[in-house]
Amino acid sequence: MAELQFDRNFTPHYGEAITLADNVRRVTCNNPSPFTFHGTNSYIVGQGTVVIIDPGPANPDHIDALLRATSGETISHILITHTHADHSPGARLLKARCGAPIFAEGPHRPTRALHAQEINALDAEGDVELDIDHVLRDGELIEGDSWALEVVHTPGHTVNHLAFAFTDGCGLFCGDHVMAWSTSIVAPPDGSMAAYMTSLDRLMQRNDRVYWPGHGGVISNPQPFLAGLKAHRERREQALVAHLEAGHQTIADMVASIYRDVDPSLHGAAALSMFAQMEYLVARGVVRCLDVEPTLNARYHLTGQR
Repeated sequence: MAELQFDRNFTPHYGEAITLADNVRRVTCNNPSPFTFHGTNSYIVGQGTVVIIDPGPANPDHIDALLRATSGETISHILITHTHADHSPGARLLKARCGAPIFAEGPHRPTRALHAQEINALDAEGDVELDIDHVLRDGELIEGDSWALEVVHTPGHTVNHLAFAFTDGCGLFCGDHVMAWSTSIVAPPDGSMAAYMTSLDRLMQRNDRVYWPGHGGVISNPQPFLAGLKAHRERREQALVAHLEAGHQTIADMVASIYRDVDPSLHGAAALSMFAQMEYLVARGVVRCLDVEPTLNARYHLTGQR
């Protein structure tokens, strides 16, 4: 399997617009955390008349920085990769200041309905108040004076996750679907491992030269990194199956062992990611839930199918 190597070398340059390529500038919000790394990356696309991708959280200082960076320019679109609280709430503040419309796939919503007595652990992270002016569809084009972005639907991290790719293949804004510093959280019911893996395969069929992610640095050689991400998820699945073979039945019993190389403060997120993998195995008939419905606290058993 391909080896996955993360790159955590990143200087955020808070409040500054860093030029990454022709028509691409990055401004990083000062909202570091175990889940956002050094903070959320907002991107300015174009010159003169520009698009802003992911204005970040409702952080007035960050919105001021975006407006300073585009002083003398016109913001024509506000594009949202997905509706998590570190990516989209700033759109309301930015729209109030510049008047640009907000474009997104759709409202924040779970991938599936909640099971009986299930609690959405990431419910507070969803931006359910985003007022969308234009609903984007897969394959839709957003055009500037000398460039065009294609909308690429990449569900998995959330059901409404989008990437935006330059049509000349020079690069893709990948949101939280792919990040150089860490794997993406895939947590049911917001996320779906089946959808995430399908979206990874879709990106692997493309030939975008670089990726600009929602957190951390540029991914300059995407194809080997995507292969590494896929192999990493497959190894996690194999480890989960091995623990089931050894007689473990609950996710809680497995997390400390499988994720022993992960910061303990992230074990809650790791359990949710494992739950996503468990749902994926149940859907494929490899695992059976011994309780009424698959949940984070349910018991599981291998069916013998592979």
